[in-house]
Order: sequence, then structure tokens, then C-alpha cells
Amino acid sequence: MRSFKSSLALFLLLVSFAGLNAQQKRLTYCNPLNLDYGYTPFKDFSKWGRHRATADPTVTLFKGKYYLFSTNQWGYWYSDDMVNWHFNYRSFLRPYNENQGDNLCAPATLVLGDTLLVIGSTYNKDFTLWMSTDPVHNEWKAAKDYFKVGAWDPGMFADDDGRVYIYHGSSNTLPLYGQEIDRKTFEPIGPKVETLHLDYEEHGWERFGENNDNVFLGGFMEGSWMNKHDGKYYLQFGGSGTEGRGYADGVFVGEKPLGPFTYQKHNPFSYKPGGFIKGAGHGATWADKYGNYWHISTMVVNVKNNFERRIGFWPAGFDKDGVLYCNTAYGDFPQYLPDGKEDHLNGNSNFTGWMILNYSKPVEVSSTLGGYHANNAVDEDIKTYWSAKTANKGEWLKSDLGDVCTINAIQVNYADQDAEFSGKSRGVFTQYVIYSSVDGKNWRVLVDKSKNKTDVPHDYIELSKPAKTRYLKLVNIHMPTGKFAISGFRAFGKGAGAKPGEVKDFMVLRGDAERRNSWIRWQPVDNAIGYTIYMGVAPDKLYNNIMVYGKNEYFFNGMEKSLPYYFQIESFNENGISERTKVIEVK
Repeated sequence: MRSFKSSLALFLLLVSFAGLNAQQKRLTYCNPLNLDYGYTPFKDFSKWGRHRATADPTVTLFKGKYYLFSTNQWGYWYSDDMVNWHFNYRSFLRPYNENQGDNLCAPATLVLGDTLLVIGSTYNKDFTLWMSTDPVHNEWKAAKDYFKVGAWDPGMFADDDGRVYIYHGSSNTLPLYGQEIDRKTFEPIGPKVETLHLDYEEHGWERFGENNDNVFLGGFMEGSWMNKHDGKYYLQFGGSGTEGRGYADGVFVGEKPLGPFTYQKHNPFSYKPGGFIKGAGHGATWADKYGNYWHISTMVVNVKNNFERRIGFWPAGFDKDGVLYCNTAYGDFPQYLPDGKEDHLNGNSNFTGWMILNYSKPVEVSSTLGGYHANNAVDEDIKTYWSAKTANKGEWLKSDLGDVCTINAIQVNYADQDAEFSGKSRGVFTQYVIYSSVDGKNWRVLVDKSKNKTDVPHDYIELSKPAKTRYLKLVNIHMPTGKFAISGFRAFGKGAGAKPGEVKDFMVLRGDAERRNSWIRWQPVDNAIGYTIYMGVAPDKLYNNIMVYGKNEYFFNGMEKSLPYYFQIESFNENGISERTKVIEVK
């Protein structure tokens, strides 16, 4: 018996190690995605400075590969694993198209059999619907030379019975429309019908503005996307404005592809108003190779122009009650990618647990341009950045973690300062070296990108093995354009200290005069650097969250006017995350 028990213990130990090794081998990624984003092609959008920009992404699984299209990139990306993306350069405009600047603005994709279809936004009747059976090798031809629907912010959907539909619209006064199109001729069948309307008098998150409070404009509804799940149709839309932190995606549910549709009370389903980079609107929901759902969306920069944006994606899915959700908690920290079927409702199942190590810690730099101060590089806000005076080789930034920590990954986020590019520039690359030191005197190379020949505006590096260090030094080797400027030099891993304690005196104040708004407050935790608030309209469905740094209050203006809410909060620091508080109800 003793021999059997020993063998069983050894077996369980080996299984445990095997599971640990499997988890360690999982690929990781970090938002915003490290794509070679093009620069805005529009002079009017560049008056405050040239800058990278894209938005309105879709991801489609086709013939075993993922295809990512987004606004005005003069091409598209494809990937085998959702982390290593390869770009195919291509114009989808014809010589007779009026607007030669918008090259697949807010594109729509659709898989029909062995063919991938794509089209951009237009109000005209002369845009081409493109098709490919081999998009890896960039082979495309016209499926329809003149696509007559003329849809802005389109989304296309093929039902199980073979019928095809298109949804479209982008307005703060008009609804979203739906229409059937012929599967073979791609001609419209019947008139377009109204499908969705905003109701921001009821839904606080549908109001325009950085904090859903700038009512000089009505909220915008845009960016259609359709999924079918368990016989129901989930028509998704972006709102209420791409400029604000509250940019999010909502969903209506129907029994038929053209409705009628009912507002899902658990809305918005994709929401990220806090963290390093904010926003999670105008996107797409897709299933990976293992059947796991994900949601990709637009993230907001909005410094040089309202339409300065990036892309991120998060785990998503449908719960047992058919509620569409998206988990953005710690959604710009390193996340695991799938290696099989996953439960996206199992806590933060994709979060690596690697915490931000250098938030607001001391920084030294080689030089500073004007008011672009050094600590902007570690303040966990992509809207602020440090800039050196030049782009010369040898400009540097040194970050002190405050103590020896274990580093698992680093993200280097570049900012556009005095950039000169316009549109998609090929042959662009950035080079740098990161050094580490325990004592600030003796340095060794930790990351060597001195021979890199790729464009890495949000470079994310998972170390081959964790490193223990206190100091990091980022040294510029080559910039493709502009100054050496950093909006986020972010080190991830675990500190050597204690995680913060549980939050006390958590309260949510909701007045009778304006029930779409609330004032959330709590007692500060001494060793916390930030807090994550979870909320929802059911106590067992706290699917939305808000990450708050360095404060003990938040004004939340995204509530449903007629529904009770449920909240809880946790604190975090470089060492880990506290226990969550008990769920509280706010009527």
C-alpha cells in the first residue's frame, strides 16, 4: 500500500509539473497590439503632428489562419497564433473611386465557403466587393465591381441557411440598418430596414464624451457586427463616440437576422474606461481554432487628433443564460493566448498575473524635450509621453523599480513626436537595447533589438526566463522618424513585497436626480497603486470593470437608468491583487 501511495504521489507531482510547464509555454500578448500601424493619410488630421492611426478592426478565421483588417492600412495582417502578425500590402481602391484617402475605412469581412470577402465603407455605389481564396499570398479579385448597397461601417453575416445580410450605419441621429443581399450576385434584396436605435436617456454609456457627460452632441451608433449563438442573433454596435474613454460595444438580441431586436440589459458588453490605454468600441467577435470567443476593438489615444487610435482584443463568450460578455479586466497587462478550449468566465483565466512593476517609480533620462517629462513614460497613461530632444543613437531612459523584482515581460510603447510619415510606410524599423542592473552600477543586456528590422510601435517582449533586477535602462539605437519618445516603458512581473489588503468602506452613491450617474468612493489602501472596480446589473454577472490608478474615487456615468447595480472592488500593486470585497447592491 505504501508503495502504491508513493507511486501515486510521484504521478501527481509529475502531472503537476507537466501542467505548470504547459502553462509556461503558452504564448502571451499585451494590448495595445504590436502591429505596424500606418500613419494617418489626411493632412487635416495631422495639424497637431503626424501620427499612427487605425481603428474599427475585424478578425476572421479562414482556412486555419486569422485575418485582421482595420481602417486605412493599405493592406491587412494574417497570423497562425494571434500574436505573430504578418502584413500584406495592398490597395483596395479602384482608379474611379472618389476618395483615394480612405483605403478600407471600417472594413467588413465575410467567409462564404472557400472564399474570403472584404469591403470598406462608402456612401457611393462604386466600391468594389473583393474576394480571395488565397489571402496569404495576397491574391484578390473583384466579386462585385460596383457594390450597390453603399454602406458605411458595414458588417456582413452569412446565416446557416445560406442567406447573406449586411448591417451598416454611423450616425448620432440615424439608426443602424440591415438588408439581405443575394449570395451569388451580391445585389440587394428588398429595402433596408431599421434595426437598432440609441436611447441615451435610458442608457448612460450611450452618451457622448470622455466621461459620457458631454451632452452638446448626441451619442453615436456605428460599427455593426453580427454573431449567431444557440439560434439567436447578436447584433453588435459601437457607441457612443470614438474619442472617449467610454467608447464601448453594445448588443441587441433577436430571433431573426433582421429583427426585431431586444436590448441586452448587460450592456455595454465590451467596456474598458480605465488602465494604460482606454476604450473597447467598434469591434468584432470571433471564435478561435479551439472554439473560444474573443472580441477585438478600437482603443483610444486621441492626442494628436480625435482619430488617433489603436487595437486590442480580449477573451469573450456567451454565458449559460446567453449573455454576450467580454473580459477586459487587467486587459492591458500580459495575457495568455489559447492552447485549447478555455473557460473565459473562470475568473481572470487569461491574465498571467504579471503586475506592473514601475508605475510612477523614479526615472532618469538622457535629455528632455520641453514639457514631455521623464515620468510620463511610467504613469500608465498612453496619452502622456516623455520625449528626448533628439532621435540620436544613445538617448536613454532609466527606470528604478524601487527594489529587486522578478521581471517576466516588458512593453515598449513609442509616441509620435515630430514624425514625418504619412500613410503606410514600408521598410520602417526601430532598434534599441534594454539593460538590467541589480545595483545601478553593473549592467547586462536583457533585451537586444539592436539588429531589429521590423516596425514595433508597441513592442512586447516576454523574456525567455524571468529575470531578477531593480533597474532597467532603455537605450535608443535607431528611430524611423521623429524624436525618441516613449508613452509607456512598462515592466511586468512580481515584486518581492506583500500584496495590498482588502479595500474598506467601499460605497457607491447614486442620486435620484440623475440615475445614470454614480460617485464611487473607498478608503485608500496604503500599499496599493490601483484598484479594479467590477460592476453589473446582476450580482452573479459582474462582467464590466474599471481600473483606477492613484485615486480613491471614480465618477461612473454609464449606468442603466432603470436597473439596480451590483459592485465590488479589489486593490493591486506590484506584488499582486487583494481579495475582492463583498458584492454591494445599489438600487
